Amino acid sequence: MSRLRVALLCDYAEELWPSMDLVAEMLLQQFASSDIQATRIQPPLRRYLHSRNADRLLNRMLTYPLHARRCREFDIYHVIDHSYAQLIHALPWERTVVTCHDVDTFRCLFSPLQERRPLWFRAMARHILSGLRKAALVVCVSEATRLQLVRHGLVDSSRARVIHNGVHPAYRPEPDPHSDQQAARLLGAVREREELLHVGSTIPRKRIDLLLRIFAGCRARNKRLHLVRVGPPLTAEHRRLALSLGIESHITHLGNVPAKLLAAVYRRAALVLLPSDAEGFGLPLVEAMSCGTPAVISDIPALREVGGDAVASYPVGDITAWSEGLLGLLEERASNARSWYRRTALCQQQAALFSWDRNARELVGLYRTLLP
Repeated sequence: MSRLRVALLCDYAEELWPSMDLVAEMLLQQFASSDIQATRIQPPLRRYLHSRNADRLLNRMLTYPLHARRCREFDIYHVIDHSYAQLIHALPWERTVVTCHDVDTFRCLFSPLQERRPLWFRAMARHILSGLRKAALVVCVSEATRLQLVRHGLVDSSRARVIHNGVHPAYRPEPDPHSDQQAARLLGAVREREELLHVGSTIPRKRIDLLLRIFAGCRARNKRLHLVRVGPPLTAEHRRLALSLGIESHITHLGNVPAKLLAAVYRRAALVLLPSDAEGFGLPLVEAMSCGTPAVISDIPALREVGGDAVASYPVGDITAWSEGLLGLLEERASNARSWYRRTALCQQQAALFSWDRNARELVGLYRTLLP
């Protein structure tokens, strides 16, 4: 077969979305060893008004589409992030694929009372959605995401496919002395405490408020517990809540860290917590499992799909159930080594179902269906 020329249209680097950057990097790596000639399309973000949000809007809606319109030498165009689907208006739509990671961008359109947004934001969301609907194929990172798109009438089911994300090769259970020592320098000796870990942003659906309340409830009964967060800093509202709960001195924030260091942080954690009320896939979940660290998740479709039988799940917002469940798992970890070993082994088996190699191969199969 001929060598396919594929344009990967990536998020602006300046937007600092680690998960979207990861998807692009993994595909570029996989395609480099295949018959795909992949090119990263990622123009620099221009400074117009020196206002972060205004500049992001102008670049997304005006500058990037103009840049994309000049990219005419490719066989296939793949928009990595559905929130950039407005680019499809500037591309040969019949040869364009877009990956949809969740329905957040469109929530203000199908649930306007729950997701209140100003008129300009809803207009932007409609423009992005019109681009998504023009795409030849929409790749969903989970069946849960595909069902939401179809259920809310956002995309026709005949054009929606499911291809799961993979796991970065850095996330392994085996020790990495350099990264493990680096984590120890940042966090201290792991034997001095039990760490609960949260990886992710502070956007509302991540439910950091629940994370803090759950942690406070558990720490009231286990003084060795410490919460580690990887991602953007807590908001002012979250900091006030932590202060009122008396836990602010028992939280360590690391910011965004490289994959090898994050893997070391996963490995030393007792449990990884994902109390979100909505997710499209849950990369931290599959990363934690791949490192052999059990996760506790909200009982929502996407996380159940990825975690399978390897994770413990509790209803969203049920702080009592979460607290009791976490304390029970920590007791198992401390007193039943055989049971805990089985649990960690099951995590690794579940994580092995997700690979970027498989993701790339399935994408190539879809790409070829769009060619004459």
